[in-house]
Amino acid sequence: MPAPETRQQERPRSRRPVVWIAIAVIVLLLLLALRWVSQPSQIAGLILRQVGHALGLEITARGASEYRLRGTPMLAIRDVVARQPGASTPLLRAERIRLELPWSTVRARGADLTITRIELDAPQVDIAALQRWLATRPPSKTRIPTLTDGLHMVRGRVTGDGWSVEAIDLDLPDLHPQQPAKAQLRGRLISGEVRVPFDLDAAMTRPAAGAGVGLSGDISIQSKPWTLATDTTLSGRLHSGDDGVGLDRLRVAADAHYRNGDADQPFVLGLAGRLRMHEGDLDIAPLGLAVRGHGLIPTLDARGGFELGDALAMQLDGDIAQWPESWPALPAPIGQSTSSLPFQLMYRGQADLSAVTSLQLHRDGTAFDGRFRLPQMLNWIDAGAQGSPLPPLDGRLASPRIEIAGVVLEGIEIQFGDDAPTSP
Repeated sequence: MPAPETRQQERPRSRRPVVWIAIAVIVLLLLLALRWVSQPSQIAGLILRQVGHALGLEITARGASEYRLRGTPMLAIRDVVARQPGASTPLLRAERIRLELPWSTVRARGADLTITRIELDAPQVDIAALQRWLATRPPSKTRIPTLTDGLHMVRGRVTGDGWSVEAIDLDLPDLHPQQPAKAQLRGRLISGEVRVPFDLDAAMTRPAAGAGVGLSGDISIQSKPWTLATDTTLSGRLHSGDDGVGLDRLRVAADAHYRNGDADQPFVLGLAGRLRMHEGDLDIAPLGLAVRGHGLIPTLDARGGFELGDALAMQLDGDIAQWPESWPALPAPIGQSTSSLPFQLMYRGQADLSAVTSLQLHRDGTAFDGRFRLPQMLNWIDAGAQGSPLPPLDGRLASPRIEIAGVVLEGIEIQFGDDAPTSP
């Protein structure tokens, strides 16, 4: 009966090829997996797909990527673009994003948002696209991470409707959801030919809506040939809602210098209101304004509104305490009056204030209703006696009584005309 023994001896031999094939397949799969993991682009693509799915965004990185697993895990991606699915305008572009996070965060799979450090090179944010995406996010989904070694950003850019903030450098040493935060912020706002460079220290009671925000430092407004340099302090409460993001209880105090050629006029400025950014527009309304000046700069109090989008719009209604000394003298008896001058001012046009400004003034029964361009008016004031005796404006002056060169005129009405200004 040898046959059964022969079959029992042959069975183990018949399984060996299957075992070796299985081992070979496993080894091959391991080699392929190691090769796949060894390519940073594969790791970056996987992470970006997971992050994009969690945020409701399409996120791509076309540049070379790199990662590190030893010590503190690190991932760096380049040429990053993030957009809502189907949107034509990305909400974020960046030359490089570098992320360092501890292993405890990796293992937590989102339960822990502790990050060691974030670095951003040349990020570009579109405000309107960002706000459209934020409107789709449930409030409970917005979580503030902890940054133990902070955030560093260079050459950032934020784009609105007709304006942008460029060359943004930001240094945030650390960030904790329930703790105060401090940062240094530099950059320049650009609207048309106007440049507003700033270098500020920033502080926040905590990174959340309703928190107190403070800024202090240098802000300048540059529009050839004049410059307004300020040492500014700003405070407010952070707001985020259906009407946009911004600041409630906005307060601004500034020691300012108006410079134009040889002129250097110091004055103090105060501003209060509510600031909002929505769909790329920036507006402050209601707005309260106080200016304390002398010489060329009047002392006044006003209220109204300010908007910066595809154009600059401003409306003020207030009182000028006294006619400024450096302005052309008014005829008697208007010039000798100590009454304040109620005024209404409206402007809409380029941010350099070169478009037509409408102005209404009143004093002791005398009323002026006119239109002018600020650069031309400043040049006329600077020219003094060497310039034209008539101001470059369109308008109408009505007064019950005026004295000119010893001649008393009653019930007078004067029509001013100039080819430059046109009705807004």
